[in-house]
Amino acid sequence: MTHPYFEKTARPRVFAHRGLITAAGEDSGVWENSAAAFAAAHAAGAEYIETDCRVTASGDVVLFHDATLTRLTGDERRVDQVSTRELAAIFADHGGLLTVADAIDAFPRTRFNIDVKTSDAAEPLGAILAPHTRRVLVTSFTDSHRRATVAAVLRAGADLPPATSGGSRTIAAVRARSALRLPVGGTLRGIDALQIPERHGPVRVLTPALVRAAHRHGTEVHVWTVNDIEHMRRLLAQGVDGIVTDRADLAVSALHS
Repeated sequence: MTHPYFEKTARPRVFAHRGLITAAGEDSGVWENSAAAFAAAHAAGAEYIETDCRVTASGDVVLFHDATLTRLTGDERRVDQVSTRELAAIFADHGGLLTVADAIDAFPRTRFNIDVKTSDAAEPLGAILAPHTRRVLVTSFTDSHRRATVAAVLRAGADLPPATSGGSRTIAAVRARSALRLPVGGTLRGIDALQIPERHGPVRVLTPALVRAAHRHGTEVHVWTVNDIEHMRRLLAQGVDGIVTDRADLAVSALHS
């Protein structure tokens, strides 16, 4: 059965990767996963935003990809060593910091694809996500983070689990078993999507067998991170259901017109 997360939205799915940074946004110093980047994605017509979360020293679950501030700021501290107030001040001139709760409240029509980066985010996410599971997909490269988050959401009283995407072990198992024509039903139990790169080094992750196996079990296949429109179209012709992209503006215009 299709999760409500995927109901009444355009196909193919377009996921704005950490929001959208337009040329104007780039000139003004907007950062990924910021309020301004999310607002730009929403304005471009993206129904889905892909994002990442970590926990600050204050215990708040914020939208931030890296383990440290180094890439964005040159500051080598980990996110969990910085208070929410200080991180908000750092983001103030770069589009504005968002907690997960802020994002859900500020963009009530957006559906979020949340990559849980650390185990300590799972429990606080439970109460935050429980009222909103129809528009949230929980994922993580680490399957245990995903499972812990879903369990916390259900403990918090959700009447429906969030949609989920399998982690790296799930993806590897489906890739291997589909290549050998072995059943994948147990591996995909409770998994609504496989979100994968087209390749991982020399290994092709996206294969016709993987797509067929996923679709037999009602699981969508989304590929990241693709910014060229013709490349997107080639993937869609292979049966891919969704594209994660830095150029949600171009993708929405080209694929949903």
